[in-house]
Amino acid sequence: MESSGKKKEIVKKKREVIKQAAALKYSPDSDIAPRVIAAGKGQIAENIIEAAKKNKIPIYRDEKLVRALGSLPLGQAIPPELYEIVAEILVFIHDVDRKYGELVNGR
Repeated sequence: MESSGKKKEIVKKKREVIKQAAALKYSPDSDIAPRVIAAGKGQIAENIIEAAKKNKIPIYRDEKLVRALGSLPLGQAIPPELYEIVAEILVFIHDVDRKYGELVNGR
């Protein structure tokens, strides 16, 4: 116990968040499932995100999914337990592409 009567100040250090990113590719004609083509943390993640933005590739944010994808070897098809969430992402991308097409084509 402090006898000086001063209140103890507790300083919580802000948790540093390290950015993570992963990129998938899916060609129905040649792939059995989407494949991880890039994954990384920190600057590598920043580069993946910048490349996606530059190429107008939709970005989907999901912290748990990016950790799971980041643990897979590059080039590997995603495992069956990720099919459902990745299918939801493919629907999201399809919707974004459709809406973008409508904007560009004035519909």
